[in-house]
Amino acid sequence: MKIYISVDMEGLAGIHRWKDVSENEKFYKMALLEEQLRWLLEGIIESGVDVEKVTVVDSHALGSNIPYRITSIDERIELVSGSPRKKYMMANLDETYDRVIFFGYHAGVGNMGGIMDHTYSSSLIYNITINGKKMCEALINAGYAGYLNVPICMIVGDEALLNEVKEELEGAIMVATKKGIGRYSAVMKSSKVLEKEIKEGVKKALEIPRESLPLYRFEPPIELVIEFLNTAFADTVEILPFVDRVDGRTIRFVHDDFSVVFDMILSIVHMAYIVRYM
Repeated sequence: MKIYISVDMEGLAGIHRWKDVSENEKFYKMALLEEQLRWLLEGIIESGVDVEKVTVVDSHALGSNIPYRITSIDERIELVSGSPRKKYMMANLDETYDRVIFFGYHAGVGNMGGIMDHTYSSSLIYNITINGKKMCEALINAGYAGYLNVPICMIVGDEALLNEVKEELEGAIMVATKKGIGRYSAVMKSSKVLEKEIKEGVKKALEIPRESLPLYRFEPPIELVIEFLNTAFADTVEILPFVDRVDGRTIRFVHDDFSVVFDMILSIVHMAYIVRYM
């Protein structure tokens, strides 16, 4: 079995504000990330499942958060780090993987009770829809995995996220790390309880038959609509070929191939970022 783990930070227990996940701040809580990820990896190794490879993808900010020493847990673990890179949070995923785990994921933009709720960029994007459905990073990334015919087996993140995706990704094991009581406040689960739930959860997730796991896909034509926080971002992104300007803050892009749509989302975010501080 080949396992793919996409790792974010805002959905971890112990995290509740931007300073907690900023490399430029002394409060950067990398130790929390390493500890909780170690629980997951130990759970995989201890599960008894025949594992060929575990690919851990550092998918928060610039991809420089997970220390290389995490690979010392087992020789089958590899780490994807750094940025920029194609497919970003889903870098190096291909059809040979058996299942995907989303770890430390967070609620999408506008989700009440979501800790630091955002979708790809809190400073750029007000809303994203695909085929008329409001998106979060978990659903967009699950769509790319589904495009490659790889199902989602487990999601670890805040309670608001799990409620957001429970219908679309029904059948995947879900472990809540905390319950939001505001955008920057939460009730954190005990680390002892969370460690137990993660280890037990991943064992169950690996034992579920592949055909019983959720495979999330978007039917073509795929319409991507992004509403930005201000008009300058839309002014910039409108330059891209095949992008239509809908209104002052909104652009639209349509394509039949979700891989192209996925690349377009990342391209748009990087391009809009250029004018963020103008």
